[in-house]
Amino acid sequence: MDKQLRRILKNDIPALKMVLDSSGLFPSDLLDDMISGYLNDPSSTDIWFTALVDDTPIAIGYCAPERLTEGTYNLYAIAVAKIHQGTGIGTEMMTYIEGLLRKKKGRILIVETSGKADFERTRQFYRTCDYTEQAVIPEFYDEGDDKVVFWKKLG
Repeated sequence: MDKQLRRILKNDIPALKMVLDSSGLFPSDLLDDMISGYLNDPSSTDIWFTALVDDTPIAIGYCAPERLTEGTYNLYAIAVAKIHQGTGIGTEMMTYIEGLLRKKKGRILIVETSGKADFERTRQFYRTCDYTEQAVIPEFYDEGDDKVVFWKKLG
């Protein structure tokens, strides 16, 4: 099995929509609008990245700098196709983006997720990747759905 991590290319979009449908991260029909700036504006600071197995995208990640900060980034999305979950791809994706941000002199990476019980596996994933649970904002997403903020110093 040939595995590779790299930035997303326009021809990856159909396969990435299947990743989104499989993972349930967000509706795949939103992807075209979300990624259009990155694909069409060479000055975009967005970072969209993927993991491929045998030249097929099986994961998606999206990271961008936090406005009004120096070297702080937010990982807005990361998902692995359901059949590849639990195989280490997510960890490799985190290692990839952290390394890329270090090369860009990134200092901090923030990750946010839901506080709902069915997101415990996600929160444990970030802890396993050495992120510190830094804050909980009660009822951020909806009534009874807190935002949990994780933090990691990159340098």
